[in-house]
Amino acid sequence: MAGRLGNEASAYLRQHAGNPVDWWPFGDEAFAEARRRNVPVFVSIGYAACHWCHVMAHESFEDPATAEYLNQNFVSIKVDREERPDVDAVYMAATQAMTGQGGWPMSVFTLPDGRTFYAGTYFSPRRVQGLPSFPDVLEAVSSAYRDRPAEVEQSAAQLATHLASAQQGNRRLLGPLTDSAAAGMVPAPDLATGSGGGTDGGVLSAAVETLAGLEDRQFGGFGGAPKFPPSTTLRFLLAHARSDASTAAEAAALADRTLGAMARSALYDQLEGGFARYTVDRRWAVPHFEKMLYDNAQLLGLYAQWARTAGSAEDRRLALRVTRETAGWLVDRLRVDGGGLASSLDADTIENGHRVEGGTYVWTLAQLREVLGAAAGGVEELLDLQAGNLGAHGGKPGPDGVFGSTLHFGRPLDPAGEDLWLGIRAELLAARNRRPQPERDSKVVAGWNGLAVASLAAAAVVLGDAGEQDAARRARQAAEDAAGYLLRVHRTGTTLRRVSHNGSAQGIEGLLEDYAGVAEGLFALYAATGNEDWYTAAESLVRSAQERFLSAGVLQDTAIRPNQLANAQGAQGAADPMDGPAPSGTALFAGVLLTYSAYSGSLQHRALAQRLLAHVEIVAPRAPQAVGWALSVLQALQDGPRELAVTGTDAASVHGLLRSARDAAGPVPVLAFRITPEGDGKDGIGTAGTRVPLLEGREPGSKPAVAYLCRGMVCRRPVTSAQELTELLAEG
Repeated sequence: MAGRLGNEASAYLRQHAGNPVDWWPFGDEAFAEARRRNVPVFVSIGYAACHWCHVMAHESFEDPATAEYLNQNFVSIKVDREERPDVDAVYMAATQAMTGQGGWPMSVFTLPDGRTFYAGTYFSPRRVQGLPSFPDVLEAVSSAYRDRPAEVEQSAAQLATHLASAQQGNRRLLGPLTDSAAAGMVPAPDLATGSGGGTDGGVLSAAVETLAGLEDRQFGGFGGAPKFPPSTTLRFLLAHARSDASTAAEAAALADRTLGAMARSALYDQLEGGFARYTVDRRWAVPHFEKMLYDNAQLLGLYAQWARTAGSAEDRRLALRVTRETAGWLVDRLRVDGGGLASSLDADTIENGHRVEGGTYVWTLAQLREVLGAAAGGVEELLDLQAGNLGAHGGKPGPDGVFGSTLHFGRPLDPAGEDLWLGIRAELLAARNRRPQPERDSKVVAGWNGLAVASLAAAAVVLGDAGEQDAARRARQAAEDAAGYLLRVHRTGTTLRRVSHNGSAQGIEGLLEDYAGVAEGLFALYAATGNEDWYTAAESLVRSAQERFLSAGVLQDTAIRPNQLANAQGAQGAADPMDGPAPSGTALFAGVLLTYSAYSGSLQHRALAQRLLAHVEIVAPRAPQAVGWALSVLQALQDGPRELAVTGTDAASVHGLLRSARDAAGPVPVLAFRITPEGDGKDGIGTAGTRVPLLEGREPGSKPAVAYLCRGMVCRRPVTSAQELTELLAEG
């Protein structure tokens, strides 16, 4: 075998480097080889933390007979969906169109030009319940390509036409993004208070009411099993809860119930912090055990915000603990050399040469009693071991034939129970750390790291405000280290690369979600630290994204689209505005455009942000979960957003005013601050030479701190006390 995958950035690709299958990475060379040999292409898509990807690899890709058939009759391409979401999105759409479902591992068969003619997900090596085996599928696909080329061509052409129509649908959803509209010459719709139903006639309230109808009132979250953390939806709910809308209280209650349920469940690692990808049950009791950076990056920021706004003191304490622990978990488990953050921890643990799903995390009663001794009885009463038992959810027993359980509470603990649990966690964690640990995918993804930077910065601020200075400093340093890594390793000039490994950027240019995600993180880090270098870097990325991804009134997710993907879904692509587990590039871009307009006063960027939210009015009343991040941006747009510039000669006074703004009941303004001791700036004024337009002319003189509350760069009277600022914020 050529061993082409051995030096790839993706751990998933490197895991397959030793297979007997002659794998190629996705690219022109692989498709050219298929044309040369006149054979179909097999595209296998998965990711490093995927349990069933490991299963299919062991059953089929490590099997010499299956590999020989693949090598003789196909060109085989291995794709990491995390590294190449552009490839995954196209072929996932094809798989769903052909089968009505999707998932990973994904198995797609294409012509040498990239168009799909057959697709599925996991295929067993044996026939099961009337379903064909993987060898059966390979033989049928090869035979059809060889013996019935006209039928194969017709199928590929029809599917490409269908996928092209979906791209046109995305274009229609996004609406016209012409230069005149972007410049503000065409009025943008007033989505926040326009049609769409709801108690106040607004799309935002309509979205809350729809979510209330979808809530699982017994266990929290939305819908049934499997149950995923609704991160982008929660971001909107927390933002709406701080508005003056009639549905604000309902939004707050929805967020409180879901965030509380997840934090008390086995979805959350009760020993170390960090969240699993999802649970297979609606009680949040049995996770699918992989831990992804994109989930934890978002959830950390949500719990940091909830630590300020939760409806009870008990929930605020819980939120602060989850914030501290998850920030620590990100640093301890995902930080790579140089400061970037790795992509994931695997769902499986290798024990005695075999992969065991969740092997690191589950416990039998005997194991709990062995570690805890006399304290075990009390802990057993705290945990819902029956709900968390893997035997009821298709799990496998341990070597002794006993099923393990997860550490799941499923309810708030009383003070005595919480003290007991917090007192014995260290013993359980020490014992767990002696077990085999899950593998880590150490590739660094730019956009996900940007989200993590934003949340670590938010965590640092809320932990500092709570008096937890050591944890705050650690989170702030982690945010700065990750941001520095991204700018040092991933950025060359105005170009941003999507992935790196071992401190070296590899592969494709960043997608829209990468440029916007990193800008999101840098703006948040600027707001937390006042370091204008972060602001300048964010501004550069926003402008680069506008140049690269917006052309002739059409927004694209990729700056350069491979020919094979253009063939597979039609020549005219468009950005997909719907959220997945992570926010869409469209929503992220709208958000950073709005933030940038608040800092800079640019009406052009504000108008473009508003245009990018046009689809929300169509989607949100029926499917708000698909546009949660965009709804949060729309909420910010409705709120102004308000801008707060604080300057002064005394750091404690400046930070006191900033904290007052963060703790205020209403929307949190876009923050800018600068501290200049008297005599250090021009004539003792603290804003000389600032690169942030919001700070220009906001001069404290010799005052310890002065706050300017603005909207659209037009400011109210300056105030110098926390009480005055709070009163201004309350006026709306």
